[in-house]
Amino acid sequence: MYRIIYTESYNKKAKKFLRKHPEILEQYRKTLQLAELDIHHPSLRLHPLKGKLTGIHSISINLSYRITLYLIVKEKELIPVDIGTHDEVY
Repeated sequence: MYRIIYTESYNKKAKKFLRKHPEILEQYRKTLQLAELDIHHPSLRLHPLKGKLTGIHSISINLSYRITLYLIVKEKELIPVDIGTHDEVY
C-alpha cells in the first residue's frame, strides 16, 4: 500500500477543481483510494511524464481528467501535484 501525502498547494488546486466539477467527486475519491491500494491497477493508467515534467507520473480519474503526482517507490508515497484535464496538467 502507498500513502498519499497532500501538500497545501495540491489541496488548493483540488478544492478549486472539485468546486468546478462536483459531478466527479466520487470518481476522484475512488481513484485516490485505488491508488493507495494498487498504484499499478490498469484503470489508473499510470505512466511517467517526459520533458519539463520528467520525474512526475500521471494517473487517470476518467477519460477527461488526470492527477499528476510524484511516485516515490522506495518510501511507498504518492504526492499529488496537480489535477485537471490533459491540457491543464501537462
